[in-house]
Amino acid sequence: MNRIITLLNEKNHYLEKFYALNEVELANFAQGQFDNIEYFYQTRERILDVIKYVDAQIDKAHDGVQQMGGITESQRNEVKEALAIKDEYVARIIEQDIQVLACIEMAKNSIIKELQEVRRTKKGVSGYKTKTFTNRLDEEV
Repeated sequence: MNRIITLLNEKNHYLEKFYALNEVELANFAQGQFDNIEYFYQTRERILDVIKYVDAQIDKAHDGVQQMGGITESQRNEVKEALAIKDEYVARIIEQDIQVLACIEMAKNSIIKELQEVRRTKKGVSGYKTKTFTNRLDEEV
């Protein structure tokens, strides 16, 4: 059972890293700085891969504990505490992800508006374009 508690704490450690990464990049995104977005997503994926691995190890350890028998009250309390911490991190990460998506959506909308303005300006400028008479000049020469 101690192995499960250790693995749950390790999982919480990686959830904390995930949360901290989101926090840093969320501040950048709020300022419109999306330069590190590729690194951000790659790092998140690596952390998620580690968390999946830890989850698989927890499942294996859980199967072994079921075959061995019961757990002590203190172990049960440690597991409950670790799970409560995990739930708190997951809730915070979900809130962060919503904020990240909102920042990306705002940036996307800004780019779309900018492109529409460029298109309108381009159409307006093309209305003032004068025809060149190079064909006639070539013929005269």
